[in-house]
Amino acid sequence: MVIGPNGEQMGIKSLADAKTIANFAGLDLVLMSGNAIPAVAKIMDYNKFRYEKKKKQKEASKKQRETNKELKEYRLSPGIDIHDFETRVRNAKEYLMKGHKIRGFIRFKGRQMAHPELGREVLEKFAEQLNEVSIIETQVKQDGRIMFIILAPKK
Repeated sequence: MVIGPNGEQMGIKSLADAKTIANFAGLDLVLMSGNAIPAVAKIMDYNKFRYEKKKKQKEASKKQRETNKELKEYRLSPGIDIHDFETRVRNAKEYLMKGHKIRGFIRFKGRQMAHPELGREVLEKFAEQLNEVSIIETQVKQDGRIMFIILAPKK
């Protein structure tokens, strides 16, 4: 079965006839469905077909990437310096604006476990600094030596 360059059906043709028609039109004969009975071939510009197919795949992967947002992690500490803290807030704000979720966490070491309230204060301050672009999805929780908070972007 041969389909013409404008989408019209030309009927069932032999392979040689189909190639001759395609060469006469200055186009290629492309097998669209080899498993069908009869096999379906289309007369078209194959390079243009490949280009458009690649373009569609790229667009589909772009849309998939947009829907598949990531969870970015920011490691803080109870005694974090002001400038380090501000840098992490600035970077987190950028990711929140892109639509990613943020997980700020503190891993307590040694004697830091004696004062978990210091870590809680840092995480709450982190959330407070980002409250204009985010909402708190999970409040501050402690799981063993790790304390964390999850922030999601505002709609």
